[in-house]
Amino acid sequence: MSRIGGLLRRSFGVIKEHVGTDHFGNKYYLQPEQKTWTGRIVRAKRMVVAVNPTEFEYLEGNIPSEWDAWIRGRRKQPPSIEELVKNQHYREHIKGKAREVDERELALQAKEYEEGLVARPAQTIAKGHAAATSFGQPETSEEPVSTANTFQPGSWIPAAKK
Repeated sequence: MSRIGGLLRRSFGVIKEHVGTDHFGNKYYLQPEQKTWTGRIVRAKRMVVAVNPTEFEYLEGNIPSEWDAWIRGRRKQPPSIEELVKNQHYREHIKGKAREVDERELALQAKEYEEGLVARPAQTIAKGHAAATSFGQPETSEEPVSTANTFQPGSWIPAAKK
């Protein structure tokens, strides 16, 4: 069978075994260990074919963690559908609990603000960047700021036209 398999690989290319598909539509393949026509052994490879091949970079979360562990060789067997469904329900359960804790924390924080137990955070507005030389200094204006009572003739000269 090895000679026939080698002949088929040389004729039709590399044999890939479809292992599974995730809920995003990505397909996972196993390329078994093979011998080349020179007798060299090529080790087994695990690969994913993206559902959107034009996208050159995947973001975190585009490959489920179970399939990622299989691709990287951290687990021997690919994940089963039951395992994927169970883990998805568990993740949703944990997210729901986290939302509940956040809501309770916000309610407790609002109550403490009302009772005066905790000071409200200061609202500051910083203009410009801290590395700028004028950061934190009052802005100068070209408009006259004196009133009619304190105006002295000749004390204000308009800015030169640029």
